[in-house]
Amino acid sequence: MCGIVGWVDYARDLTSERATARAMTDTMACRGPDAEGLWTSPHAALGHRRLAVIDLEGGRQPMAAEADGRTQAVITFCGEIYNFRELRAELGGRGHAFRTASDTEVVLRAYLEWGAAFADHLNGMFAIGVWDPRSQELLLVRDRMGVKPLYYLVTPDGILFGSEPKAILANPMAPRRVDADGLREILDMVKTPEAAVFSGMREVRPGQLVRLNRGGLSKHRYWTLEAREHTDDRETTIATVRGLLEDIVARQLISDVPLCTLLSGGLDSSAVTALAARTLAAQGNGPVHSFSVDFDAAQRDFQPDAVRGAADAPFVRELVAHAGTDHTEVLLDSGDLAEPGVRDAVLRAVDQPPAFWGDMWPSLYLLFRAVRQRSTVALSGEAADELFGGYRWFRNPGAIRAGTFPWLTSGSARYFGGLGLFDAGLKEKLDIPGHRQERYADAIAEVPVLPGEDAAERRMREMTYLNLTRFVQTLLDRKDRMSMAVGLEVRVPFCDHRLVEYVFNAPWELKSFDGREKSLLRAAVADLLPRGILERVKTPYPATQDPAYERALRVELAELAADPNAPVLPLLDGEKVRRLADRPLGEVSRPYDRGGLELALWFNRWLTSYGITLDL
Repeated sequence: MCGIVGWVDYARDLTSERATARAMTDTMACRGPDAEGLWTSPHAALGHRRLAVIDLEGGRQPMAAEADGRTQAVITFCGEIYNFRELRAELGGRGHAFRTASDTEVVLRAYLEWGAAFADHLNGMFAIGVWDPRSQELLLVRDRMGVKPLYYLVTPDGILFGSEPKAILANPMAPRRVDADGLREILDMVKTPEAAVFSGMREVRPGQLVRLNRGGLSKHRYWTLEAREHTDDRETTIATVRGLLEDIVARQLISDVPLCTLLSGGLDSSAVTALAARTLAAQGNGPVHSFSVDFDAAQRDFQPDAVRGAADAPFVRELVAHAGTDHTEVLLDSGDLAEPGVRDAVLRAVDQPPAFWGDMWPSLYLLFRAVRQRSTVALSGEAADELFGGYRWFRNPGAIRAGTFPWLTSGSARYFGGLGLFDAGLKEKLDIPGHRQERYADAIAEVPVLPGEDAAERRMREMTYLNLTRFVQTLLDRKDRMSMAVGLEVRVPFCDHRLVEYVFNAPWELKSFDGREKSLLRAAVADLLPRGILERVKTPYPATQDPAYERALRVELAELAADPNAPVLPLLDGEKVRRLADRPLGEVSRPYDRGGLELALWFNRWLTSYGITLDL
């Protein structure tokens, strides 16, 4: 895993701009602590920071392909290609010679063989920049599900790009401005495809190829979800899902560095861990290393809430004993979540205020920091809920009928509401409800149609599409930022496009045939897991309930309110801030009660640290 950057300018000589290109590359040091590289030519500069996972010595980047003393193409690549061995054999049969054992060289040779169509051949998670000196053309390509991020900003004579906004912002040509649309992207849980927070900046859409040459910029979707008739019966569908999962996990266990799984004791992560344990045992390797996270206080006095009916720890320990993993339980002190150094690290990783999930950002950061002490690669159960229908809103009649994003309906919306302390005039100006409705209409218009599909089935297809193209993007982005902030690569088996395509088209009656969430997944791994885990109700990632955490946040808010120079103050409702400060602190602090407090503090820290100009 790595961080990539680039700069193309047809009007200047970039060989004299190495210092700026180096500064852009240096911003990606956390994503790639093992090596760095910079390649420059008159009109293109590519930078790379490397986290070495495959072919530790031979995979250095940017990597160039030469022929007859001339450069044919140069690549800067972030990610992993899980079918690189098959592609290498195929390309070798087509006459390509390899000098390394890396998947990077396979991608480079795939471009030379198939041109812009090379992405069609890749199975993996990736963000790629390819410069072709022969045509003076740049290609930017992102994986189908958007596991790896990729941003760009068009300049008068070219383009800037990078794995994260900070790489682009390191170039003086990039403005640190945020307009109303950028604020709407921060403040509402909609994740508009291609939109970025900073003015002029864009994000390469999942499954998209962006091409830049002297004639201008063009975009092409090389992959999108399609509606296809599902003809397999239940038994065949379950067997197909199981076969795909076995193949996917086996491919994603390939690594030249220590590897582990992230285990919550839920169905998704337990399935990945059990499959990994079985695969490694069959190979004569193992045991698989696993990691879980919890809070010290929760170990003593966990309190059930609206979405967390039971603590994770007993289920984690049951799976560890069942699968025989080498397990590490990471216990967090809630006080560490509010530590300024931790929060600064989170903000630097995200480049924008973490508007939702509050304490989950620093807790994920601390978890991944602990995991990184023993492993470089981790497998996660992310995206199974979106694919198999695991969330409550898939079974909530009100959410199903609602003409908006299902996670923003009654029963769920409070978990994504952070505008409580913001000024009413600002909220009226931003018109979040109007923005949300426009984005929802755009999303629904994209949903593929299967001829003859009845209204109920079509609606569940829409629900799944919204989750796979909007909701999961925010989760993948969160996991990428927090893991790469400490140089940890997280792989996501449930985002394999073959599995996504197959399950997306399975009728809803198959996905819920036993009257429960994720029926197909549960049936596919039934023989691998203990009964208690198979029957466990969906439970989110743990959040602290410790009032000491909220008390620390309130202290910070009081300091902010007393500082007349705090940049966020003009955006807040002073009376609401005072009322919050005076509100008694309960014995249990609920995450959905802290949303407005968290966002106000993150917003102030962001405006202060990044020198943002708001264009409202």
